[in-house]
Amino acid sequence: MNRQDYVLEMLEVSKGFPGVQALDKVTLRVKKGEVHALMGENGAGKSTLMKILDGIYKPDSGKINLHGEQVSIRNPHDAIQKGIAMIHQELSPVPAMTIAENIFLGRECHWHGFVDKKRMLRETGELLTQMGFDLDPAAQMDSLSISGCQLVEIAKAVSYHADVIIMDEPSSAITENEVAKLFQIIRNLTAEGVSVIYITHKMDEVFQIADSATVIRDGHYIDSRPIGEFTPETLVNMLVGRELKAVYPKETVPIGDVLLEASGLTRKKQYENVSFTLRRGEILGVAGLVGAGRTEVFESVAGLTRPDSGEIRMNSNRLDIRSPRDAIRNHIVIATEDRKGTGLCLGLKIRDNIMAEVYTDRFPNGFVSEKTVAETCNAEMGKFNIKAPSINQKVGNLSGGNQQKVVLSKVLLTDPEVVIFDEPTRGIDVGAKSEIYKIMVDLARAGKGVVMISSELPEILGMSDRIMVMCHGQVAGFLDSGVSQEEVFRMACGQTGQEGGESFGK
Repeated sequence: MNRQDYVLEMLEVSKGFPGVQALDKVTLRVKKGEVHALMGENGAGKSTLMKILDGIYKPDSGKINLHGEQVSIRNPHDAIQKGIAMIHQELSPVPAMTIAENIFLGRECHWHGFVDKKRMLRETGELLTQMGFDLDPAAQMDSLSISGCQLVEIAKAVSYHADVIIMDEPSSAITENEVAKLFQIIRNLTAEGVSVIYITHKMDEVFQIADSATVIRDGHYIDSRPIGEFTPETLVNMLVGRELKAVYPKETVPIGDVLLEASGLTRKKQYENVSFTLRRGEILGVAGLVGAGRTEVFESVAGLTRPDSGEIRMNSNRLDIRSPRDAIRNHIVIATEDRKGTGLCLGLKIRDNIMAEVYTDRFPNGFVSEKTVAETCNAEMGKFNIKAPSINQKVGNLSGGNQQKVVLSKVLLTDPEVVIFDEPTRGIDVGAKSEIYKIMVDLARAGKGVVMISSELPEILGMSDRIMVMCHGQVAGFLDSGVSQEEVFRMACGQTGQEGGESFGK
């Protein structure tokens, strides 16, 4: 293929950070009007490569060609001026501003020297309507869900009318219906000659939307092909550098006595009369449609919120859980859905995040043993295969998969009996997913009780011993393993036979 056939070439790009060679002579070529999937495990260097293209990082070596001419991208504003826009994996809205103000941030409309808010609201409304997003342009960002914030970021990137749009995990926090709208937007853009670089860990999306794919692993270029020359198996093997024989490494372990029991849990406007049991050695999957109240119920079990009525029993003893600390004292922990917002302190080191819940208990006199901390954290990094130069690395600099492992290390270090995983594999690669599934199996084998809340039905079916299905804040019923996706969906819809219109989610 001739060079002029490529709208973008990143040639032998390298980038290093202290203790880490993030990229080593990586090449990416993207044609005009194509969807090009950039594939790799967490930590492979995908986001680093895209941040170089967006002007956030400067490459140590290599070059970038746009429309056949070599360019130097100084910063994100320069990238936009050159026709490159990026939807970042980590959302960064201005919470106190409206949707319109966020979309026009830094390029506000003016009239006679004043910001023209009416025009911004009007143009934002037209953009959102055109994209099929049911959002009020005057709504403040802090009133939106994660899904809503993700849609705003997508709309903002499209509003730049760029030649190349980078989409880093754009579907990680939106519903299936919103993904369908996103794919239609992408098809409309490519039909107009816009090139889309699409980063995702969801294999079905890659084969549904991409025209071609480039694979990188551990900072190295592996291969680039039209998507038709890949199969899911060959793509996974390229990504991880090894064969993953079992996607869901579920094992049958003895199911013991009832460990945790909830009776009649109710919290106004969130969930009503929720009752369930969890046995030792059991993985209880929790499924439901958007707004079903799955997360809200188990946030109350873990002390993040308080139910208005009902009771929770552990080993037949009634618990009074008023805070996460109370839950931890009763050996109940939760790995929250939002690892960056509520699971981790991104500005702190790995060691301080891992030890966060146990510092007080392990060092009651206030004197911290640095040797003990180092030994504990190094052991945890080895146990969970956390890839980082040292325990002193800032958590915010880790890949999503490694951040998730730090969350699990932190909560499991408290020696819990009940572990609640809320969307444990969202936005992480297939290799890291497999490792997290094995952690669940190990916990079940050790006689712990495991709750897995997930929007991924294959994950629910592949890992659960029993499935609790919620519908409109209530328990619709329980299903044994071995059921079909259709059976779970029908129960989640209240057995109405409803099709479409909703999707699995919180």
